[in-house]
Amino acid sequence: MRLLKTKVVVTGAASGIGAETVRELKREGATVVGVDRNPAEGVDHFVRADLSDPASIAHAAAAVGGGIDALCNIAGLPPTRSAAAVLRVNFLGLRAFTEAMIGQMNNGASIVNLASLAGLGWAQAADTVRALMALRAFPEVEQFCEDHHVDDARSYFLSKEALIVWTMLNRWTWRDRGIRMNCVSPGPVQTPILADFIQTLGARAEEDMKVMDRPGTPQDIAPVVTFLCSSQSAWIRGANIPCDGGMYAHVLTQMHGFA
Repeated sequence: MRLLKTKVVVTGAASGIGAETVRELKREGATVVGVDRNPAEGVDHFVRADLSDPASIAHAAAAVGGGIDALCNIAGLPPTRSAAAVLRVNFLGLRAFTEAMIGQMNNGASIVNLASLAGLGWAQAADTVRALMALRAFPEVEQFCEDHHVDDARSYFLSKEALIVWTMLNRWTWRDRGIRMNCVSPGPVQTPILADFIQTLGARAEEDMKVMDRPGTPQDIAPVVTFLCSSQSAWIRGANIPCDGGMYAHVLTQMHGFA
């Protein structure tokens, strides 16, 4: 799975899963452009961006330039941030940056979105997910949260639910150019924001941690993201790939009365 002569953009490249994905891509020979609010180490080129700000997104997309073979959308905010901030960065900003990059991507390119086990319940939240996907104006996010009763904890789940559905809907959007989109859904991962999830989700997060043998690590997730950037994953389109130590299977079988 060598990525020589491949140019890959990684958002959230400064820390956590993003930083480990940069290292994994570099080991495979890729040229990596890191996009983050904070300086990212180990990248070939760094672009500063605030994914909650449309002007910053447009500037960053232009600064990245063309010839892109893969885009890894890994930047995201935890649920300890405000509901509006989480939805802006985790969904609206991710979507806006991706759409701005499409014209700069090579034919046959790959888009990999970092979703989450938290998005598992998208089908049960279909109406709110549809409403979020219809929202384009960043200044209207606060009103959206008020209208749909989205608090800080719910915002993270909703952002990942919408991201999974958006990924599936775009399975063939750029098929004429061979551009594919997939997502990876980790469970709890040992990164600096794991404590934020436990703080916000409380007993629910503690129960999840008891079921798992251990939290995931960025080293568990980055190789899956990297594989989806490679030509070996060309026939995977619109997929949501769990990478969570079995938590997706655990929750799904419980949900349907098999466990």
